[in-house]
Amino acid sequence: MKTTQCERILRHLTDFGSITSLEAITEYGILRLASRVNDLKRKGYAISSETKKDKNRYGEPIHYTVYRLKEAK
Repeated sequence: MKTTQCERILRHLTDFGSITSLEAITEYGILRLASRVNDLKRKGYAISSETKKDKNRYGEPIHYTVYRLKEAK
């Protein structure tokens, strides 16, 4: 049985704690991570997002989002 993109993302969050768009693309071929995270949120999963700032290989400023599965209280 084939796993869905949402299942792959959820497994990654559980195993590694966070995921970025670059990880989703390179590891799973998922191009629309934010959409899949939104799908997971609608299914009831508590996922937080944090925008980070960095520089690319050319020294130009960039920003990206890190998604994390919130711990149950």
